Amino acid sequence: MLLGKKIIVVLPAYNAGKTIAQTIAEIPFDLVDEYVVVDDASTDNTVEVASALHVKNLIRHDRNKGYGGNQKTCYNKALELGGDIIIMLHPDYQYTPKLIPSMAYMIASGLYPVVIASRILGKGALKGGMPMYKYIANRFLTWIQNLLINQKLSEYHSGYRAFSRDVLENVNYEANSDDFVFDNQMLAQIFYAGYEIAEITCPTKYFEEASSINLRRSIKYGLGVLKTSTGYFLQKLGLASLTIFKPKK
Repeated sequence: MLLGKKIIVVLPAYNAGKTIAQTIAEIPFDLVDEYVVVDDASTDNTVEVASALHVKNLIRHDRNKGYGGNQKTCYNKALELGGDIIIMLHPDYQYTPKLIPSMAYMIASGLYPVVIASRILGKGALKGGMPMYKYIANRFLTWIQNLLINQKLSEYHSGYRAFSRDVLENVNYEANSDDFVFDNQMLAQIFYAGYEIAEITCPTKYFEEASSINLRRSIKYGLGVLKTSTGYFLQKLGLASLTIFKPKK
């Protein structure tokens, strides 16, 4: 625990058999109370590796529900376990678990309800091997999103995030897509609900085993991001009434 807050790390896994053990090994368990691994019907040995590590909270989808669908299971389980601070960490070892204490403290101390580990602050993205076309797309989409949402994040596309329990209990993430655009829909929901988001500089690593989406899915994701941000803008003007911005019942 940290300042009396229960910390739970969730790992949405898909074909992470080669990296999940290394990721879990670096989680600071002197601080983290529990962790949850949700396997999204992997076709490799992710479940076998996790079982060998004696993962207590191991959930396996019997069919692939998508990246967003995986996160929904992760957050629901973390809330069920009584987490006060829930941190999503990808098990592909692209993000370092060593940032968990810093991210958790910002929430536990009451400074911010949400913290994102940004690859764009500093030179972490390109230094870590982010392909130039992805870097340019990240910067372009972020620029448009900041204009439409009226915020100043350095990026909206990091998969390393920490949330207070209050945020997950009040943001209707179940209404979001089961695909990759889930991440952006959730940030839009958080801002729409009036929460603030902090960022922390994050080094990152791009290598063969790290997860990545292909060009076709990247284009689909980019269009989904633009649709989400435009929807937020119209909702704020009272020109739209989107389900994702309705409060949780």
